[in-house]
Amino acid sequence: MPECIRSTNLLLLPGMMCDAGLWASQVQAISPICSVFHGDITGDNSIQSIASNVLDGAPQQFALAGLSMGGIVAMEMWRQAPHRIERIALLDTNFHADTDEKRTMRNRQMDEVRQGALGAILRDELKPNYLARCHRENTALLDDVLYMGMGLGDDVFVRQSEALRDRPDSADTLTTINCPTLVLCGEEDDLCSPALHREMAAMITSSRLRIIPECGHLSTMEQPSAVNAALLNWFKDNESEIQ
Repeated sequence: MPECIRSTNLLLLPGMMCDAGLWASQVQAISPICSVFHGDITGDNSIQSIASNVLDGAPQQFALAGLSMGGIVAMEMWRQAPHRIERIALLDTNFHADTDEKRTMRNRQMDEVRQGALGAILRDELKPNYLARCHRENTALLDDVLYMGMGLGDDVFVRQSEALRDRPDSADTLTTINCPTLVLCGEEDDLCSPALHREMAAMITSSRLRIIPECGHLSTMEQPSAVNAALLNWFKDNESEIQ
């Protein structure tokens, strides 16, 4: 592993139809030791353009953490500017391109959202897949997730869906990552499974894997204390010995 640089800037990327609130607990935990920035992944309909625009607004050097779609953008940012990224955390994400079945589903969802069905899509199709079983009756958490999505609106849903539908596969990119890396997911993540994250961690020689119990896809909100601890260890440790 190359010599590790102690980061002073942390750039956070949210998931699809999420905003900075996804990282609220993590910002509170980690902001005393670094400057925290939030990347905007809402303005473009390709992963490549989103990554390029985030890089344009980012510090020259930074640590990078992304969840779900944010992790997909983070992998593209590594492709475009690996020399600027001091360490990387990939949470509840997917390095594969969309399958044909998934593309068909996204096209249907976009058509329905264009007809005014965003609330129904978020409530009936996305939210049930986001959370671990023990959190699916947590009304406050469910409302927070719905609030983020509805606040971003129809156009963002369509742009992000197009970007995810057309994204490239990132398997080859993972094998080039040589900075301290955290790969983390919820044990009950139904969208991006623990098996997928084990595969990712095996492809990144500088990585450590953390799987969070009683946790689904939105790990930062479902189990904030466990995620905070993993991120702090990853961010602070010169040897990247993530426990």
